[in-house]
Amino acid sequence: MIIRSAKDLDVYKKAYRLAMEIFMCSRVWPKQEMYSLTDQIRRSSRSVSANLREAWAKRRYHAHFVSKLTDSDAENSETDTWLNFALDCGYLTQEEHSHLTSECRQIGAMLGSMLKHPEPFLQRT
Repeated sequence: MIIRSAKDLDVYKKAYRLAMEIFMCSRVWPKQEMYSLTDQIRRSSRSVSANLREAWAKRRYHAHFVSKLTDSDAENSETDTWLNFALDCGYLTQEEHSHLTSECRQIGAMLGSMLKHPEPFLQRT
């Protein structure tokens, strides 16, 4: 398969789906969390796929590409931390938390692989 866009990457699709799952779960969280936990977890989870798109746009330059992938990985790690807070605050069930953190781990592994071997994704000039 030819990858024409970051949207074609499996890691992008997985990260986007996770952000949407988190959005759906967080819709029922308490209103007092709207500008704290809810906002933070939505922002970080959405930033994973957004930073992947930016990395793709900068793939002509190895350092820029890796930098944006690193940002994406950092946002994924932040999302995992917010998921722990959501569990401990009682906003997620153990089952929901396990599923969502498993997705985070898988995304992190995929990003880690790209960071170790960015060459196949770089644009040839």
